[in-house]
Amino acid sequence: MTNETEVDVIDPVAQIESYTKKDFQLTRLPYDFLYGLRNNKFQYSQMQVVMADKASKEGVKSFKQLYKDYLATYHSDEQMLAVNYTEFDGQPFQLACGSYICHDDIALLNSNGIVEEICNHPVLPCVRLVNIDDNTEKLIIKYRKGYKWREITVDKEILASASKITSLAKYGIAVNSENAKGLVKYLTDIEDLNYNEIEEKNSVSRLGWINNHGFSPYVDGLVFDGEENFRTLFNSVKIKGQIENWIEIIKPIRAEKNICSRIMLAASFASVLVNPCDCLPFFVHLWGGTEAGKTVALMLATSVWADPTMGAYIRTFNSTAVAQELTASFVNSLPLVYDELQILKDKKSFDDMIYKLCEGIGRDRGAKNGGVQKIATWKNCILTSGEFPISSEKSGGGAVNRIIEIDCKDKKIFTNPSELVSEIKQNYGCAGAIFVKWLQQGDNIETVKHLRKDFYKKLVADSDVTDKQAMSASLILTADKLINEIFFNDDILLSVSEMQSILTTRASVDQNRRCYEFINDFVAVNYNKFNPEKDGYNGEIYGTVIEDRIYFIKSKFDAVLQENGFNAKAFLSWAVENKVAFTAEGRSSLTKRICGKVCRCVCVLSVEETAEDQLLNNEDLPFD
Repeated sequence: MTNETEVDVIDPVAQIESYTKKDFQLTRLPYDFLYGLRNNKFQYSQMQVVMADKASKEGVKSFKQLYKDYLATYHSDEQMLAVNYTEFDGQPFQLACGSYICHDDIALLNSNGIVEEICNHPVLPCVRLVNIDDNTEKLIIKYRKGYKWREITVDKEILASASKITSLAKYGIAVNSENAKGLVKYLTDIEDLNYNEIEEKNSVSRLGWINNHGFSPYVDGLVFDGEENFRTLFNSVKIKGQIENWIEIIKPIRAEKNICSRIMLAASFASVLVNPCDCLPFFVHLWGGTEAGKTVALMLATSVWADPTMGAYIRTFNSTAVAQELTASFVNSLPLVYDELQILKDKKSFDDMIYKLCEGIGRDRGAKNGGVQKIATWKNCILTSGEFPISSEKSGGGAVNRIIEIDCKDKKIFTNPSELVSEIKQNYGCAGAIFVKWLQQGDNIETVKHLRKDFYKKLVADSDVTDKQAMSASLILTADKLINEIFFNDDILLSVSEMQSILTTRASVDQNRRCYEFINDFVAVNYNKFNPEKDGYNGEIYGTVIEDRIYFIKSKFDAVLQENGFNAKAFLSWAVENKVAFTAEGRSSLTKRICGKVCRCVCVLSVEETAEDQLLNNEDLPFD
């Protein structure tokens, strides 16, 4: 048997070449010789390859298994710990594996000298990912099935649990309830043995501003570690083409001074100002007839940050409320872009969607392992388009207040939309990266905050614009001024008066005022049902009208208002306060005899044409 001192003076290759098939099958000579090289790690690895090739030439195809059995039989766990390395065929790199035997499969030499099979194919931890947003860790795992090495990114939480690691079976990893515990320990031990050798990278699972790190994805060396469903969306935020080309594409569009394209473009930039300016998310909705160029306007706005190709970054409204929430959380600071509002059939759900997305915070949801999931949050602008407005007469005041709606009036927004689409598909993402970099320089964020506040003051001065509408519009005006200075220098700027002309006023968002108008309209439309004494009438009765007062049967009043999106209790409180409704003391209604029957009714002041004009002009009735 060759001892360790003889190894130093013998040519290892020549010695290996001298072994015969009989030596491999019936003696320990080749195995003792190879084991004697273990103190020279590099030579030991090389000679394992040479020895395996020699055995194969001699017709012994199972050398690696024989050597594994030799180690298990004749050498202790402590000896192997210092010298053992992974020897997977085609492995991307080599790692120390301690008492594990890693050749065509993974096995463990336990303290009793017994070899336990862990996994029947190679598995290697490759890269450690540390999320810069929440400090959680994941591992990129490489594994080989057949001849091809694959890789997946897995939460450490999964890799540390025997019950959870079985979920990797769906990726083809041979793990089940029997070997799960052994595979968990193997991956943990290998990472511990090679902690400094395994590469560590910063990672992120979303886009947008990240405290103390900058803006994702514009952080050097950043790796995506989020849900696979969002990988396409994440990868679409990239730079293609040249900023000079993009500017030359956009300048003629600005020169046309179409308010639709200018606001959509500025709103796209304004999205990343929402968070640093501590504002609320808001909608910008472009609506009008088909072929006006609404989708192209969304693509133009998207080209600031990402690939404007439909399906890459832009989404449609053909999605669930949960999907919308998760997508908003993922884009986070970048604009959330939705096309084709008309896909939504249930218009009653519009208000819910608006409220939820403009809150900037998701629902509390239970976690599978107990407790609650991390609450999704976002602060951005939501850019949408459709053939009709996103709000209606029945929309709540809060919903209307959160939307800037632009009627394109069925006029074409762009002179040559097909050429524009072709050009921006070759040049996109440059402007957004430059804009974010500028924001992070010096005191530029403070400059932006002061600029926005100045625009806000101008918007609310001598106007009836609501605070929330002014806040959203001030962000758009701020972004428009900044991009003129950074990119275009053409002084084609959105004016305060232009923005005021499309913003919602306090009167139009007053839900109770609109409810009052609705009641008077409803009574006019249902004239016979409020004139039960009329000769020959034998239909349903809703109440009666006496002089300038509408007596509306309370049960029907409540039902009609609820069906049309109004709150009866809130309206009555407002109406009594403003003296357009009358009730019995301490009650929300009063009694009135209708067709000989005593009914409990709501008494609402009926508005004549001249009085209605006064009401709308807020002259006589004390609404404010």
